[in-house]
Amino acid sequence: MNKSNSSFRGVFRFGVLLALPLCSGINVVIAQQTPVAPEVLPGKGLKQYDFFYAGEAKARNMYIIRGGKITWQYIDTTGKGEISDAILMKNGNVLFAHQFGVTLINRNKKVLWYYDAPDGFETHTAQLIGKNHVLIVQNGNPAKVMVINVGTNKIEKEFTLPFISGTHGQIRHARLTPAGTLLIAHMDLGKVCEYDTNGNELLSIDVPGVWSAVSLKSGNILVASNDNFVREYARDGKLIWNCSLADIAGYKLTNPQLAVRLPNGNTLTNNWFNQWSGKLDTNNPPVQAIEITPDKKVVWALRSWQPPVNLGPATTIQLLNDPDDSTENAHFGEFK
Repeated sequence: MNKSNSSFRGVFRFGVLLALPLCSGINVVIAQQTPVAPEVLPGKGLKQYDFFYAGEAKARNMYIIRGGKITWQYIDTTGKGEISDAILMKNGNVLFAHQFGVTLINRNKKVLWYYDAPDGFETHTAQLIGKNHVLIVQNGNPAKVMVINVGTNKIEKEFTLPFISGTHGQIRHARLTPAGTLLIAHMDLGKVCEYDTNGNELLSIDVPGVWSAVSLKSGNILVASNDNFVREYARDGKLIWNCSLADIAGYKLTNPQLAVRLPNGNTLTNNWFNQWSGKLDTNNPPVQAIEITPDKKVVWALRSWQPPVNLGPATTIQLLNDPDDSTENAHFGEFK
């Protein structure tokens, strides 16, 4: 080995290289990690809100947090698939879509109803309509919307949807609107579309990489995209508000999935961590969610990756006391 090269050694992963002299005159280079979030986060951490939490992960886990502690949890160790959508009802029931089916459980974790997707199909989003029906969007060939009677298991309404990609990449999220229509985030098409109960398209807005879309009280539409942005659109497609998460200083935010508008006017969005393509660095973990003001200031950030409250990757964060949450009062045309 060349003598000049032997006087320098070290390890570089990413970030900044620091050269430290040793007594022997040999320099050691140490990699200084680039923080993915501030060491001290704004807000009150787990105590900021009481909330229901679930996320796309290798395990199918869901939690209710009250006063900064887990007060309810569902840990599924026997099933398969990922939780892409979950809704907590006021009576404690939870409806969740888990890639290969949809399940309704009560607060005691007893299964009240379930749907198994046929081979070759996937179910990533669902919503209850009243006490008797569940709306499911099913990926596959063809992709379709179904309204199922949970008492009889009869499909009472069904229509097909446009698609261009393979099953897994078609649709992740859909929500009913106060007007009784259905907003679907067509991830593969790069469009948000609104449908009536007969499958007629009422609206179409181009949104690249769109993962989710929800209707706001104003009638505008709030979206989150795989292209790392959260936006608000008017129904005519006019851009009202745009937040590029890559531009938020001090945070590495890469994977928003769901975004909701809070009663205070702020926007809450998750920051999903992909367990299939990366390993969590517990010494430099990302935040799981942020609350941002209209002028894009972070006023709360959630980071909870260690026991006793290891929440895992985030998709759904549903505040328990949100007066604007109309999920439970949804209807779809004649289905109420």
